[in-house]
Amino acid sequence: MKKCLFAFAAALGCASSAAAQDNDTIVVLGSVLPLPPGTPAYGSVTIDRGRLAESASGRIENVLADVAGFQQFRRSDSRSANPSAQGATLRALGGNASSRTLVLLDGVPVADPFFGYIPFNALVPERLSLIRVTRGGGVGAFGAGAVAGTIELASATRADLPLVSGSAFYGSRDASELSAAFSPNLGAGFVSVSGRWDRGDGFWTTPASQRVAASVPARYESWSTSLRAAAPLGGDFELQARATLFRDDRTLRFAGADSRSEGEDASIRLIGRGAWKVDALAYVQARDFGNVVISASSFRKSLDQRKTPSTGLGGKIELRPPVGNDHVLRLGTDLRIATGDMHEDGYNANIAPNPRTNLRHAGGRQSTWGVFAEDDWTLGALVLTGSVRADRWKISDGFYHVTVLSGTPPVNPCATPTVCSDRADWQMSGRVGALLHVNDALALRAAAYTGFRLPTLNELYRSFVVFPITTNANPALNPEKLRGAEVGVDLAPSPGIRFGATAFYNRLGDAIANITTGNTLRQRQNVNAIVAKGIELTASARRADFSLSASYAYTDSKVEAPGQLFDRLRPAQTPRHSASATLAWAPAHGPSLSTTLRYVGKQYEDDLQTDALPHALTVDGTASLPLRHGATLVGRVENLFDKTVYTRRVSLPTLSEDVGTPRTFWLGIRLAR
Repeated sequence: MKKCLFAFAAALGCASSAAAQDNDTIVVLGSVLPLPPGTPAYGSVTIDRGRLAESASGRIENVLADVAGFQQFRRSDSRSANPSAQGATLRALGGNASSRTLVLLDGVPVADPFFGYIPFNALVPERLSLIRVTRGGGVGAFGAGAVAGTIELASATRADLPLVSGSAFYGSRDASELSAAFSPNLGAGFVSVSGRWDRGDGFWTTPASQRVAASVPARYESWSTSLRAAAPLGGDFELQARATLFRDDRTLRFAGADSRSEGEDASIRLIGRGAWKVDALAYVQARDFGNVVISASSFRKSLDQRKTPSTGLGGKIELRPPVGNDHVLRLGTDLRIATGDMHEDGYNANIAPNPRTNLRHAGGRQSTWGVFAEDDWTLGALVLTGSVRADRWKISDGFYHVTVLSGTPPVNPCATPTVCSDRADWQMSGRVGALLHVNDALALRAAAYTGFRLPTLNELYRSFVVFPITTNANPALNPEKLRGAEVGVDLAPSPGIRFGATAFYNRLGDAIANITTGNTLRQRQNVNAIVAKGIELTASARRADFSLSASYAYTDSKVEAPGQLFDRLRPAQTPRHSASATLAWAPAHGPSLSTTLRYVGKQYEDDLQTDALPHALTVDGTASLPLRHGATLVGRVENLFDKTVYTRRVSLPTLSEDVGTPRTFWLGIRLAR
């Protein structure tokens, strides 16, 4: 893989600088095809490069929290969360740790092939030009899985990148953060090589009253490096390539409770901007994960999830034939394949010398092949859009092997052979939308959609423990199926001022949730449905050097499970209210300031609403002072008023809690030349 990328980078020097382009069209090297005109019918929120650079934490998941309704399974970021719990979802359709949101980087899915979590530590804000978040079902390229929405990350283009850039920060609790990028032109194209490393002694996630001798702060260390290249080819074509390597190590709650995640991703993309527009790509992911579970009673090792290698392969071909000025037609096909297996050792934590009791090996394979078509039709002030896709999905090669060395064998999810047998089916999805520009200040929109998501290999075959709760896998899980509709209005009463409002109804049938089956036992199961309905509000304003952006989401989310104790209750880990607002003062020259308020409402740890996590309001801030020669002095503060944010709470058999990031100061310098 590395040899191919170096050869591609060398070829940039020979790329023709005479790539034919329409004289009236400005093409930004490294960008993708323009959005179809009907895209705004589905509503979206855009986070620009300026906001990405001004986050108090410097972490992409916290920037995404600007979009009210965005959430991970827990209120922790990638310094103190277990990586496998960092799935992304929207619209309170949560309930477990897998991503119900499709996350794309330059059109390539980034979720882990086995777990479905997002490797946020490898998604560095300064490498991006913008983020677009669209809530609701999506059925375009790679649309299978976009049941809660789509998050599109666009890499910085040549126009965004200085030749040399970098930053160095020092923070509370001996934390360090270093990043650098070199982005030279090479022939008619460009190459950008970047890297980031950060570490910290970490904060106490365990409240003081619950700490024991084995308790430790949440130490972390991570790094990632990326190579991206783009070159114009003959005619109207452009070739883009990317490779990313990353690793992340964390210690959570107890000494020895270490987690590790790492990956090597690569993709290549061909963009054609002629009469027949083309967008073709192929990608590969090689990932691994490991995690040690420490007993909260004996503080010895109870489980060593020593490796979980997985591979993701896929690609797409999309064509936009010339069908007239009033139509934008997209035709395409895509393929995604995920394979993975886990290797775990169980231990008897109750006796010394902590002997192994069993060896487990489990895994499987899943694939989705889809074809899709979308047409956007412009009729003056009215834009109509509609799309459909058909997917052939397959779950296969599932297995679970255990070697018992002593004691009671663990629960075998494949104890009944037919449960882990191969299965496959077709699934149809579609969406329609309308956008009416009443005048320059008012636009009305409406949309309806369906979608589906396959259970991940993790949900199917891997059990896990977060003391004192054991959650068992379920190879018999069915795909989730979404039906939804929404209406919205966008207002621009004066230059620089915008408002948006969306009312929605989403029903996720066969929703996968962690269901309580005993005092300290849960299992992943399909429930009848999760129904979420609510309203989302956005606002932005800019006057002179001041800007304000705000977002609020109210979601009434309920589980439909007739006859079950959790029927009509709110899904686990889903707040009813969430909001975010950022006020910034940023003159063209001179110092700048910004402050961000975030609110998340009360949510429940479990499906039976036994343990509540209180609401939380936090305040972040940043300040910058330009120096000479492209250098800027930057100060950042997270959780300014040191609000205690509970991220986990289990009351039985004894109270066990975790808390999120306390007040954290950062001071550093940025350079751009």
